[in-house]
Amino acid sequence: KARVFARRTASTVFLWGLVTAIFVSHWSWAYLGLIAVLILIATIEYFAMLRTAKVACFPRFGIVAAVAYCAALHWYFLNGKPPHPDLDAFAVFAVLAGSFTLQLRQPIRGLESLLSVAANVLGFVYIAVLFNFAARLLFVVENPAPGTIGDQGAFLLLWLLAVTKFTDMGAYLVGSLIGRHKMIPHVSPGKTWEGFGGALFFSQLAGIGLFLAFPTQLAALGHLGHVVTLGVLLALLAVVGDLAESIVKRALDAKDSGQMLPG
Repeated sequence: KARVFARRTASTVFLWGLVTAIFVSHWSWAYLGLIAVLILIATIEYFAMLRTAKVACFPRFGIVAAVAYCAALHWYFLNGKPPHPDLDAFAVFAVLAGSFTLQLRQPIRGLESLLSVAANVLGFVYIAVLFNFAARLLFVVENPAPGTIGDQGAFLLLWLLAVTKFTDMGAYLVGSLIGRHKMIPHVSPGKTWEGFGGALFFSQLAGIGLFLAFPTQLAALGHLGHVVTLGVLLALLAVVGDLAESIVKRALDAKDSGQMLPG
């Protein structure tokens, strides 16, 4: 446990250091570049898990689709334009049609043939589409000059990251120290109700603390009651998201969902 904790702490410190440097820069290419790199890493590791579990899929197509989607979406933001409203629908259609087209080249092997298509579509939506909401958040309040990120967008993303990460840290710290009552052992044996309480507490600590420290930059969040409500909702979604990852790992019999960043 001590070794795992040390590795996770080092990974967290490294990521926060990188995020801090990019946050201070206010360069849109740096923000979007980090998001794109993380999406690429996550997509590669997703398909690596599928291949290790011998799940039929189309990894090269999936990786190219994620890169192409990021490039198209981020092009709009880098040029100071709102994304085309049909971009997401077209992207999902293209991945679905492309996956079925690739499957036409393979013999039909019962349910496996359908799962190969589903695995590619799930990976694209789960990682590339959903992760890019972080990119959208940067420009949802204001439209700064092309090439830059405004204070409000930057702080909204920082607030979201902090609340989500503190939820995860709170669950891990409290669960490791005093966790006794299992939450959903058939999905994630390590999750406890004590850890869940720690997740809710730490999420409020981050959400309220940042809002009080930077009221002008986070004015888009409204009042304190709104911040508290959002903090609770995000904490609940963060826990569900963590358990969703556990479902993916257990379904694929993978101990870790990635190898590049510990924890």
